[in-house]
Amino acid sequence: MSTIHYVTCIIVVVAALTAGSAVLMWIGERITEKGVGNGISIVLLINIISGMPSDFVTLYSTFVANKSIARGVTVAVIIAAIVIAVVVLVVILQDGERRIPVQYSQKVAGRKTIGGQATNIPLKVNTAGVMPIIFASSIMQFPVIIVQLFTSNSYEWTKYLSQSYWCRVQMPKYSIGLLLYIILVVVFAYFYTSITFNPVQIADNLKKAGGVVPGITPGRSTSEYLNKILNYIVFIGAVGLMIVALIPIMCTGFFNASVSFGGTSIIIIVGVVLETLKQIESQLLVRNYKGFLNS
Repeated sequence: MSTIHYVTCIIVVVAALTAGSAVLMWIGERITEKGVGNGISIVLLINIISGMPSDFVTLYSTFVANKSIARGVTVAVIIAAIVIAVVVLVVILQDGERRIPVQYSQKVAGRKTIGGQATNIPLKVNTAGVMPIIFASSIMQFPVIIVQLFTSNSYEWTKYLSQSYWCRVQMPKYSIGLLLYIILVVVFAYFYTSITFNPVQIADNLKKAGGVVPGITPGRSTSEYLNKILNYIVFIGAVGLMIVALIPIMCTGFFNASVSFGGTSIIIIVGVVLETLKQIESQLLVRNYKGFLNS
């Protein structure tokens, strides 16, 4: 292949990917404007779900077909149980939260008493969502993609970074990359949480509003307490993310059950469905209030 032809192919591929991304973003914005949910997330959800039928066919042909009835039914039940368990774990991760109680002091303004309410600060167990897995996978695949762009030769070290080689009984040495993957997931879970939740700012806002955490001194002590609780629940969320992400990788490595939907896909599906249901409920609630006021 000549250099000009090679460069032309790269330009065409980049242009096609850019145009396709622009169209998807436009479709996502239209969905968001209609109030159905996060448009981009809906597009990702549809893309993942569209590939699931072929994945189930692959699982059936690999583990159920050409087997005895008893063995086929047993394997099908095990696969269904694993999928259901992963979905339940993801739901718990997405909705799980630690509520920090907050008590606001009472203020007397004339004949009125202001404040004195009890509320809470909800700290989600999985604060970072699916982002740690996406960041970790992207960083590990980036060197492999760069190598593939500039050469057609295969290098030994790229196999350590490829998920398709992890947990293989015949080649256990490549599972070293799995350890790096786990470390990156934990690191990015803490990193993403640190840039989205600021305990110092929360403690300062509580102090200005006259709110205190029972048993904790306002100010720095509150910030340290929130940071301690946050580090604890973020670790729990990171462990849950690792379990969800490792189950498909281990099934692929040990049983060669390669499917397109994995831990990341299930997290996206469950997260988008829950988020969309909440937005639809809020839209219905607003509609009911409008109807009541108009009547």
